[in-house]
Amino acid sequence: KRTLYRSACLALALLVAVTVFQRSLTPGQFLQEPPPPTLGSPKAQKLSGNLVNPKSFWKSPKDVVDPTPTASQGPQTWDVTTTNCSANVNLTHQPWFQGLEPHFRQFLFYRHCRYFPMLMNHPEKCGGDVYLEWESAGRGRGAVRTLFLLGTASKQEERTHYQQLLAYEDRLYRDILQWDFLDSFFNLTLKEIHFLKWLDIYCPNIPFIFKGDDDVFVNPTNLLEFLADRQPQENLFVGDVLQRARPIRRKDNKYYIPPILYSKASYPPYAGGGGFLMAGRLARRLHHACDTLELYPIDDVFLGMCLEVLGVQPTAHKGFKTFGISQNRSSRMNKEPCFFRSMLVVHKLLPAELLAMWGLVHGNLTCSRKLQVL
Repeated sequence: KRTLYRSACLALALLVAVTVFQRSLTPGQFLQEPPPPTLGSPKAQKLSGNLVNPKSFWKSPKDVVDPTPTASQGPQTWDVTTTNCSANVNLTHQPWFQGLEPHFRQFLFYRHCRYFPMLMNHPEKCGGDVYLEWESAGRGRGAVRTLFLLGTASKQEERTHYQQLLAYEDRLYRDILQWDFLDSFFNLTLKEIHFLKWLDIYCPNIPFIFKGDDDVFVNPTNLLEFLADRQPQENLFVGDVLQRARPIRRKDNKYYIPPILYSKASYPPYAGGGGFLMAGRLARRLHHACDTLELYPIDDVFLGMCLEVLGVQPTAHKGFKTFGISQNRSSRMNKEPCFFRSMLVVHKLLPAELLAMWGLVHGNLTCSRKLQVL
């Protein structure tokens, strides 16, 4: 099953220059120790991945970053080598802070800590002359790069064991990017900004990036057809876009946000984090725009905020289904392979469901008609 699943994952990105899957956890896994523990492990562990030897770490929070990158801008290698992050204890004197839930206090204690050392790195992923070669007919062939984004295990007692397993997997497949911060729900935003920074350093010329969770079904043939007439210079950011979504104020909800953290009535437009597609040039601009904002605990909303800084509107596409083909989870449409064959991205499926659906969609499937979603 392991070999079959990885083969399916590698096939997903036939067209996309870099395909990224991120593993996410539940909010309860964010806080494993009484606050304020450090977000990163005390010492960067040396693994089979390539550790980099860069220069400086901290930037002044008052620095204003030009959202438009230039060829000479930015470091040439990952420039964070130590974890030197302490809790912002000044917050404990604020009356409103004491009324927050523990995981929000944890998040605010360390929100100023933006970048962490790399434990596994593969800069060679962007080696070679061409990533994606466009032909006159609009269909292209190019090298495929698949990467998995990870932090460290949230539970200290599990970290050493997990790191050994990851080191073994990375020696086999060489496709893991790992940073020295806890892999938790609220730290998904850290994954976003770390990956954008990594792209800016090591992959500045890739045409397109697909980024998705590890529980999404992706149809590479339909991605190819969609991108056939697109250019890497476009402000392309495509997904299942939510317009005028309101912050959730119910404390029992996974996406609950207290008013002190976000007081506006609605969010800017954003693409659901299950999976989205963006142009490479926009990804570089997005990296610099995100550096001008404070971190926000919901990663896809945060990217919407960064797009707003750039004045870029994400594009809605009905082939991206963040909440399943039908939001009614009991609907038979969510199990029908003929619908999946017409989609670009469907979220979310269990590993066994992904394998089964991949086999059905790419087997001898006969459908009465093909849905036109492209």
